[in-house]
Amino acid sequence: MVAVSFPAMNAATIRRRFVEFFAARGHAEVPSASLVPADDPTLLFTNAGMVQFKRTFLGQDPRPYVRAVTCQKCVRAGGKHNDLEQVGVTRRHHTFFEMLGNFSFGDYFKRDAIAFAWEFVTSPEWLGIPADRLRVTVHHTDDEARELWREVSGLPADRIYGLGDKDNFWQMGDTGPCGPCSEIYVDLEWVAGAVPEVLDQEAFEAQAEAGRFLEIWNLVFMQFDRSADGTMTPLPKPSVDTGAGLERIASVLQGETDNFHTDLFRPLIAEVERLVGASYPGGPQGTGISYRVLADHARAVTFLLLDGVYPSNEGRGFVLRRILRRAVRHAWLLGRREPTLVELVPTVVSLMRDAYPDLVERAEDIARWVRREEESFLQTIDAGLARLEEIRASGAREISGDEAFLLYDTFGFPIDLTVLITGEWGIRVDVEGFEAALEAQRERSRAARVAGGGSITPTGSVSLGASGHSTFVGYDRTDAETEVLTHGSAGDIDVLVLRESPFYATSGGQVADTGVVEGDGWRFVVTDVQKDPEHGQRLLGTLTGELVPGPVRATVDVERRRDIQRNHSATHLVHLALRRMLGEHVRQQGSLVEPGRLRFDFSHHGPIDPAQLAEIEAAVNELVLANAATEIREMAYPDALALGAMAFFADKYGDTVRVVTIGNSIELCGGTHVGSAGEVGLFRFSGQSGVAAGVRRIEAVTGRGAYGAVRDVEARIAALAGALRAQPDQLERKLEGLLAEHARLESRLAEALRSGAGGGTREIEAGSLRLFVQPTVAEDRGTLGELADRFRAEQREHAVLALVNPTVPTAISVAVTDDLIARGRDANALMQELTRRHGGRGGGRKTFASGSLGEDAAAVAGEHLGPLLQEWAAG
Repeated sequence: MVAVSFPAMNAATIRRRFVEFFAARGHAEVPSASLVPADDPTLLFTNAGMVQFKRTFLGQDPRPYVRAVTCQKCVRAGGKHNDLEQVGVTRRHHTFFEMLGNFSFGDYFKRDAIAFAWEFVTSPEWLGIPADRLRVTVHHTDDEARELWREVSGLPADRIYGLGDKDNFWQMGDTGPCGPCSEIYVDLEWVAGAVPEVLDQEAFEAQAEAGRFLEIWNLVFMQFDRSADGTMTPLPKPSVDTGAGLERIASVLQGETDNFHTDLFRPLIAEVERLVGASYPGGPQGTGISYRVLADHARAVTFLLLDGVYPSNEGRGFVLRRILRRAVRHAWLLGRREPTLVELVPTVVSLMRDAYPDLVERAEDIARWVRREEESFLQTIDAGLARLEEIRASGAREISGDEAFLLYDTFGFPIDLTVLITGEWGIRVDVEGFEAALEAQRERSRAARVAGGGSITPTGSVSLGASGHSTFVGYDRTDAETEVLTHGSAGDIDVLVLRESPFYATSGGQVADTGVVEGDGWRFVVTDVQKDPEHGQRLLGTLTGELVPGPVRATVDVERRRDIQRNHSATHLVHLALRRMLGEHVRQQGSLVEPGRLRFDFSHHGPIDPAQLAEIEAAVNELVLANAATEIREMAYPDALALGAMAFFADKYGDTVRVVTIGNSIELCGGTHVGSAGEVGLFRFSGQSGVAAGVRRIEAVTGRGAYGAVRDVEARIAALAGALRAQPDQLERKLEGLLAEHARLESRLAEALRSGAGGGTREIEAGSLRLFVQPTVAEDRGTLGELADRFRAEQREHAVLALVNPTVPTAISVAVTDDLIARGRDANALMQELTRRHGGRGGGRKTFASGSLGEDAAAVAGEHLGPLLQEWAAG
């Protein structure tokens, strides 16, 4: 901790004062945007305050205000901006952080931006940081900013430094808006009352790199438009983007040199201390790293789940899973063998609820997701550690790259965790060999994708007529008078390339058209259509007759195309309905559109209740009945986003895109569609399932398929009614009677089992304890639990029950009385000891546990359990 020469200020106050300061100066208070960028599919996460205003700065999204202030949630843990492996190791790196920002959209520029920054940072009414403690940087060519700083702040020239492009020039991309930056630095070694040390630029840069000077404020002056040839033209309306890290400012105002020691993290570290039963070492060394990782990752995981990112094996979900698993790994290193991050979620909510009140509503759901993911990975760690223990017991001094890869590939065991654990045992890991094995697997995967992708290269390709590029004309018609450009074959598959083709090639989840191409004396049956980088597209199929040059007629199977169109348009309508009914976190993750069905994958955290699924189906059918016309337009990509079109991170878009609008559904799409929603006919869900964590899949049918599904259901109902000898409208009453009779029979059977069916109970003296060995034919855990509860109610103390099943010889369950539990002799511990001595596995609660042994359970209970209990009693 460093000396603070002004009142300490908590993070909530800093956050509130920042917004109040700029709101009082005409800035619109704009809420934080989601961590999932709404209209920038090229960006993995929102990583700066200006992300939600990117299109406003580009002039594509006018706002009703020209000044704004925000406190923006940010994540840097994937893609270009990835700080994950540094988190916990350094004082400043975080996966989740908050960026304070004030913005001018063609309104004020350098003078006001500098004046606002200086007043807020130095005025005792706001942050009150002494001016003697501050230094400023500008771009080395920006004399205007340098003079404004001297005029506004009174700083001498020797505390204003001119830096190069690397540190003090910003650009949105290779072309477009760009401009110089100016930053405010705090001297962390300054002592109140001391005369600021005179440092030349080289010394300042060196000491800033060493950590003495901390940057807390960055002003970006968007001043120029850079062209492709590098020319920079002054913008007609220059703008300002400010970024100030809340965590850094809090560390300064609280007299800390480490962000993790501020009030944003200290309560989380204290909770980790409580959970692990050990004190935080106080910094980024040794186990201290693990405390810091848990505190940081709890915030990131909580906010990513809040904004609809769920664990998966790709994209944003994969980054979230990495963060979660890194946290589990560090909790494991601190000795935790149960979910830990989930225990920190309530502290995150408590700390951040005032700034982000929606955390309170989602807290339980977030905790469920975290617990589920932690439990899953803990099982993985268990399995991996068992294998590591085998290697250790073998006396090996090195783990080969192939073995390390097996741990990674089979058990999901991270290589860095393998290195950490084995390093404690003095066992080396061949990391280079692991990397080689990993790369070999990637090569196999790439080869498999090529082999399985259905891509065919014609052999013996023969040019017929003019050669060139095939043009798809099938959006507007299903037949074409055209000519063959190229013909070839690959094995027993023939290939054609047409000058104009009405056939849609497999793309965007939509399957290809089929049909025929007919020429003079020959016929080509089209069975597949693929995109081709050289020719545009190629038709695959079977040629009958001898192909000769000349005009040809290409005809698509119209009924099949119409079925595909119904299903494709229905995916757009179901996407709209899902977002309306489930929430804005729903986003398409994949689709398949065939003539007989559609499949739609989307982000969502769990199964949809059948009643809600029925409501969504009804909502889709309402959209169908509304019969909105389908409008298809081509436009510039930014214009499509401004229109509200849905775009997806995984997709790559060109400068011009195709926008499909059906009522309120607006999506970028290259597929074929119905002319109006009513042509979908009828929509019926046929199933739902989980694809991966956080990704759900629905399947459905439309039109003729939906009508056929309804008829199938009616036929099944009629068949069921016949089997039960009841009229269809009496089926419900008939089934209720049968189920009631079934329940009565089950109840009688259960009572017989509880009465001890299966043999008599043996009582064995085991020192001061009594052991009861009771045979039973009951197998389900519920009935076994009832027998255990009855035993515990009848036997108040010094007693143990062992339930064995003559029909399942290895099965055993145990129950103990409360006095034994109080002495640390619980049922779960007993089961663990039994499986340790006699093989098998099992577990349960303190009162009751079940398992399966590697030997006959009745023999173990009768011969070995008594002596074991005597050891317990003696202990």
